[in-house]
Amino acid sequence: MITPSITDLTKNEFNRYTLSIATAKCARMITDEYVRQREIAEHRIANKETDKSIASMINREYRDEKAVKVAVNKLYKKDFVIVGYTDKDIVEEESAEEADDAE
Repeated sequence: MITPSITDLTKNEFNRYTLSIATAKCARMITDEYVRQREIAEHRIANKETDKSIASMINREYRDEKAVKVAVNKLYKKDFVIVGYTDKDIVEEESAEEADDAE
């Protein structure tokens, strides 16, 4: 079983589709950051600016974990926040529209 669960991540505010899109976008940001850090490390080694290994110059979280797992954990810890309509907002809008149509 995956932890945190979908219910823990959405907190009944977002649907699974929104969660999956947000996770994919976060994972892409994490992958891009890993690539950026690796390029900097390779550049420093090539120019003999350091005697450290590439692995020691890259953020451990980005280096050792899968991007999707890191993204899920960051969403859970609220390091990344899902912005947009919640399911509650959509239901409220639909209720308001139905009330306007009834008048």
